[in-house]
Amino acid sequence: MPEIWQDIAERKQRHRAERLPKKWLLRSEFSNGASSNNSVLDVPRKCGILTSKELHITEDLDATNLVAQLAAGKLKSVDVVTAFCKRAAIAQQLVNCLTEIFFEDAISRAKELDEQFRKTGKPVGLLHGLPISIKDSFKVKGYDASVGVAGFCFKPATINSALVDLLLEQGAVLYCKTNVPLTMMALDSHNNVFGRTLNPANRLLTAGGSSGGEGALVAMRGSPIGIGTDVGGSIRIPAMCNGLVGVKPSHGRVPYAGQEGGALAGTSKLGIESTAGPIARNVRDCEMLLRAVGEGNPWLLDPDVIPQSWDQQSPLTAQSPSQPVRVGIVRTDGHVTPLPPMQRLMCDVASALQAYNAVEVIEVDISSLGPRLLKVFNGVMSIDGANTWFDHLELTGEPLSPWLAGRLKRRPQKPLDEVRKLQAQKLDLQSEIQKIWKKNNLDIMVLPVAPHPTPKTDSWNTTNYTSALNLLDLPSGVLPVRKFHEADAQGELPDGPPLNGWDKINRGIWSDDRDVFIGSMMSVQVVAPKLMDRKLVESMAVLEKAFAPLKDGPGKASKL
Repeated sequence: MPEIWQDIAERKQRHRAERLPKKWLLRSEFSNGASSNNSVLDVPRKCGILTSKELHITEDLDATNLVAQLAAGKLKSVDVVTAFCKRAAIAQQLVNCLTEIFFEDAISRAKELDEQFRKTGKPVGLLHGLPISIKDSFKVKGYDASVGVAGFCFKPATINSALVDLLLEQGAVLYCKTNVPLTMMALDSHNNVFGRTLNPANRLLTAGGSSGGEGALVAMRGSPIGIGTDVGGSIRIPAMCNGLVGVKPSHGRVPYAGQEGGALAGTSKLGIESTAGPIARNVRDCEMLLRAVGEGNPWLLDPDVIPQSWDQQSPLTAQSPSQPVRVGIVRTDGHVTPLPPMQRLMCDVASALQAYNAVEVIEVDISSLGPRLLKVFNGVMSIDGANTWFDHLELTGEPLSPWLAGRLKRRPQKPLDEVRKLQAQKLDLQSEIQKIWKKNNLDIMVLPVAPHPTPKTDSWNTTNYTSALNLLDLPSGVLPVRKFHEADAQGELPDGPPLNGWDKINRGIWSDDRDVFIGSMMSVQVVAPKLMDRKLVESMAVLEKAFAPLKDGPGKASKL
């Protein structure tokens, strides 16, 4: 008789807890409470577990600095890896963000890299000695890739995912994997095996999904840079929720082979291809990671990857006042109207860009595409009818998690002719968006990540602002702009009925307690044409500078 999910979950959680060194466990006064604003971000500095050097390593140096100092021999990998292992252990106790923990293996590898550097004087790869955290769906030999499914637990991987092999070849040190939602199709990272990941800045708000564990860990500075995956917003949504930079590359840029996705082999080829990308504290760290991937010959590890290094990709050449970056401002998807604070944010962003001499701003309307994009995305994503996932869950009697309950149902698989029609509709939409790029001669577009601020747990509404870009296969990233201030809680909803059911739910978010949003980060999404990933990241670096004046609060140009 198969083991029931409760017993598996209890064993798995006990196994995970045993991998946290006792000397890194928090005292009760730190583990049981958050500050008055429900934040635990300051606990690592206050708890006394980290030394002053370890605080310096984890707080003062970004991933790019760490790589430079490791490659120059100014830092030892064992010191850097130990510092982030300790901070990850602290993060786990506060926000429940880890799944697999392999600190001992990581510290052992770090020592080997240090010894090799001592003997040769040369770093191993472009990521020499850098600790990197990865989403639970990546396979690492000897460890589970359970993705929070009870039936997948205690079945260690026998191979590495392609990207894992590349990161190791480039000298990275892998030390933990991070939590995901059940089925990885939810927007709040909860599953029955590992439980719920919390938002470290405000534990009343969602940490996002499906790379929510990764977002929470990086926000806690328990990782200098993490790797998530994205098929509908799963990198960008956690990046927004945790005030981070996240990049969803085009399909074909970063190796994805060897993932545990729960679906039958080949299913992704019928639908929308997921991609892997970085979540970090700034744009330059994301660029550093993507450059290292591109220089690691990823096409030799995954047949879907285009054989083109980072330097061979088209750069952003228009960075001078005489050739400004042409930015299209997209204010709504036409399906769900952004709430007042998101409208105010887009006004601030447009004003800041207009004042920045390296940018030219153009208003772009794609609202006629929004409803169609959502309909086709939902159709393509439901080709299997969720039957495979329900089969997995029923083996151990496992229920759906709260966000999925009522949303995910077992349905008949779509017939071949309907699949063909959906693919034709997808191609039509991709052709239409190409015409918009060409008509406006755009380098990038800027639009909301969502029509609402970071909401409470299990309250994320539509994904259309992110999932539409997966359907169109456009590289996109998230940039933090500024925090939600008291002034952002002002503003009323428009007169008249909601556009649809999704719009009604979105208005309901604004009818709730608005003060809960205060202090959360407000972000925008940046989009480039297909396969223009280098242009995307270099454009994000320009916008990162342009948005700097907004960090103190709402701009004077804010208006609804």
